[in-house]
Amino acid sequence: MSDALDRLVPQPRSVLRGAGSFVVEDTGIARLEGCTEKVQSAFDVLQEALGPGWHIAFEAAAQAALSFRIVPHVAGPQSYRLRITSRGVCAEAHDREGLFYAAVTLAQLVRLSGRDLPVCEINDAPDFPVRGVMLDISRDKVPTTETLFHLVDLLSELKINQFQLYTEHTFAYRDHAEVWRDASPMTAEEIRALDAYCQTRCVGLVPNQNSFGHLERWLTRPRYNVLAELPQGGAPLPWGGTHEKPTSLCPTDPRSVDFLAGLYDELLPNFSARLFNVGCDETFDLRGEGRSAALVRQQGEGRVYLDFLKKIHALVAARGKTMAFWGDIIIRHPELVPELPADAVALEWGYEADHPFDAHGAQFAAAGVPFYVCPGTSSWNSLAGRTHNMLANLRSAAENGLKQGACGFLITDWGDGGHWQPLAVSYAGFVYGAGVSWCLSQNSALDVGAALDAHVAEGLGRMLLDLGDVYRQCGALRGNSTELFHILSKPRTRPLLPGVTCETLRTVLALVDGQAAMLPQKRSVVAQETEQVIRLLRAACHRGLALLDGGIDRSETRMALANEMDALLFSHAEVWRLRSREGGLADSLARMTHIRDESVPS
Repeated sequence: MSDALDRLVPQPRSVLRGAGSFVVEDTGIARLEGCTEKVQSAFDVLQEALGPGWHIAFEAAAQAALSFRIVPHVAGPQSYRLRITSRGVCAEAHDREGLFYAAVTLAQLVRLSGRDLPVCEINDAPDFPVRGVMLDISRDKVPTTETLFHLVDLLSELKINQFQLYTEHTFAYRDHAEVWRDASPMTAEEIRALDAYCQTRCVGLVPNQNSFGHLERWLTRPRYNVLAELPQGGAPLPWGGTHEKPTSLCPTDPRSVDFLAGLYDELLPNFSARLFNVGCDETFDLRGEGRSAALVRQQGEGRVYLDFLKKIHALVAARGKTMAFWGDIIIRHPELVPELPADAVALEWGYEADHPFDAHGAQFAAAGVPFYVCPGTSSWNSLAGRTHNMLANLRSAAENGLKQGACGFLITDWGDGGHWQPLAVSYAGFVYGAGVSWCLSQNSALDVGAALDAHVAEGLGRMLLDLGDVYRQCGALRGNSTELFHILSKPRTRPLLPGVTCETLRTVLALVDGQAAMLPQKRSVVAQETEQVIRLLRAACHRGLALLDGGIDRSETRMALANEMDALLFSHAEVWRLRSREGGLADSLARMTHIRDESVPS
């Protein structure tokens, strides 16, 4: 029975264990005290957990075995106290959210203990008032409605209370069909339905529309190209090379503001949340010889950026929302941080274990700017994830966010490089990030594999974590990606990183094959996604070995690689369709097709 307490996610702040148990029978009465609006979310969770034989009463019921009520003096917002004795269960919460989390904890215990609840007292409250997940739906996967509702259920059970869908071109704006026509976008009706469902789970669905950079899906089209800072493309990238396509709006063109105003007027009424993430990250075009180049030389990149950000803020404020924005550009100009609008929320993102959350957070805090720390799942550009980096990145964000007074913690999950990784790869980041953002002291050492198995991974938790760590054995590490991903996705002319050898790739292949031998026979969604991860890793190893030993120049090896890529293209589409819409699949497959065609013997 105590094992059920150990498998709660997040682990509560305080658990006092007792002796004995309380058995939840198939029938009974649970009492909820308070107005229907405040207790409805807890009611829904309890009804689902206890089953149809339980009556949830809103009136006094002397014989009630379960009692839930709001008591504002309990330890602050979102807090609750859950007492389980041999006679029943009593929960007290500070507010609606706390009551919901008490019900969530009880629901987990019912499921994990087989309805034989351990006697205990749980006192719980979050470290971060906002704990969110942001899912990329623009590169290239747009989840099905069923998948989105599943994610809301999962995240709310993990006590996540904010959900964002990162959008560049995947909202069906009425007058801009040419941009989203092939992307299977979210419609206004779908957003409103998802928003309403999120509210029943104490989750805020926050609008997210990039509003400065990362707009190449718009700006490459003639109708919108006139708004681009660099209409011809060619922005220099900080890691070398150039961005071929135009990606940023021209901040000195008044039409850019008018364009954004039109988008906001259509998008924002579909969301009940007050916060609005306007993006504005990686505006590389401002560093080139674009339309604002003269002003950039005169005033500096930071000033031109901030002035446009303030115009965006005015648009957001006029529509009754609070602006959140990615902080990567402004933090490069610390002298300008104090000039940010007082109510703007900076989103301090960084995806490596050593990202300077402490130093950057200190700069925002010193200027009185509210900010979130925004680590990631490390899933993108990886094939299987980067487990070691992911755990350290999330933990560091929580530690330094608490140290510097961050008001939120946002777990980001991106789809760069064609969104090849299945959703199951991201689960570990969701689970561990939920834990350390709820209560770092109790979840820093969380057994993530066991937690995954208890809540989402169907016995494949440890396998997913181990597959996510094979990148460390390939002989070279790189930032924000793995060398295995680059081997599989980049042209053969790109040299492999020093340290990658036939021996290291055979080591990786042996580890992957060992995991493959333990795959269950069942064909659940998570099992199919895990099998696809194994296919991706094997294909990367086979291609890397052929590049290193010269086999890539032999007709029979090239044919074998082409055949493997054909099978990978088929399975990628098959697994994609389990959870995602058709739009974007062609773009994702095209990246694999390019490598496949390179392998076909001439």
